[in-house]
Amino acid sequence: MKNGVNIRLTKAPADLRACARIMAGTEPWKTLGRDYKACLRAVTAPLREVYAAKENSRPLGFIVLQMTGTFKGYIQILCVAPKARGLGVGTSLMLFAENRIFRESPNVFICVSLFNKGARRLYGRLGYKKIGVLKDFISKGFDELLLRKTLGPLNGFRPR
Repeated sequence: MKNGVNIRLTKAPADLRACARIMAGTEPWKTLGRDYKACLRAVTAPLREVYAAKENSRPLGFIVLQMTGTFKGYIQILCVAPKARGLGVGTSLMLFAENRIFRESPNVFICVSLFNKGARRLYGRLGYKKIGVLKDFISKGFDELLLRKTLGPLNGFRPR
């Protein structure tokens, strides 16, 4: 990204705590009832890759990838700090994640809350297609849409 923003893999406890604070204070997680402790568990879970977007060491957002299991290439969390929204941070994080995932898998998966219209627009602009609805997935009364962007089927895919 331009203007001194860097996206890097992080395991630093201070970075993970900052990610959890940003997440707990923003939508859709507030509506879904995710407090700081739940957000911290999400960003520190085993087998996750957390990539932080920073500008001059100031956290702007982050993305969490799951690169194992049936849905290898699942974007578990995309979160942009409110002050950084509309500046291209979310798009940059998504493109970074796609590049990372497409090296190992032909599919990128992500869930988005049905009520999260801004995120749905972003994912649609990036070519994601709805493949299913998960009723009451995170919280009762709130549905998640499962989205996918693909280069093709698993059979015949050659990692880069």
